Amino acid sequence: MTLMSDNLMMFIVTSIVLALAPGPDNLYVISQSALYGARTGLIITLGLCSGLIIHIAAVVFGLATWLITSPMTFVWLKIIGAGYLLYLAWRAFRTPVITALTDTKRLDTSLSLLRIGFLMNVSNPKVALFFLAFLPQFIDTSGVSVSWQIVYLGLIFMLTALMIFSVMALTAASMGRWLIASSRAQRILQSLTALIFTLLAARLLFYQL
Repeated sequence: MTLMSDNLMMFIVTSIVLALAPGPDNLYVISQSALYGARTGLIITLGLCSGLIIHIAAVVFGLATWLITSPMTFVWLKIIGAGYLLYLAWRAFRTPVITALTDTKRLDTSLSLLRIGFLMNVSNPKVALFFLAFLPQFIDTSGVSVSWQIVYLGLIFMLTALMIFSVMALTAASMGRWLIASSRAQRILQSLTALIFTLLAARLLFYQL
């Protein structure tokens, strides 16, 4: 790999900052971990990060560029993404308050939680556009093939997100007992999560290239 060490370090630092920045992915991990424990948050995190593989492949094979040049496709992806965010908002708002430790086990299976995280990430075209604009800034055109560098950097970004989101899940899970003892705190968190997803869906619908 011919990427300059300082350039690679800058990429890693930038990836860390982006993973820490409030967004639908980490906010969802935090809220679900706080309500249902670290296991739920970690599985959702795996689903979210696995969705990044699709976006990396899209950049490598030029699908992200095609997304930009096909306005109708972009519109449909925005509708799908916004629809899924609204579905998550509805689920967050309708979630019953937990009244005892025995209620904290979420009914979703591990596969279902993985699917939620995966679809949430893949259905957001802004992630694909972000990769298209972000990764090329750190590519060395005089070195190894561009495609390999995109995969390499993409995997680093995915690993960074995985580690940071996992820490968020574990940290949020430590709040679980306090949330169980406060139905008001649970309802506030659930309503706030629903509001965030609704606002993100609206912003995605009106997002312009």
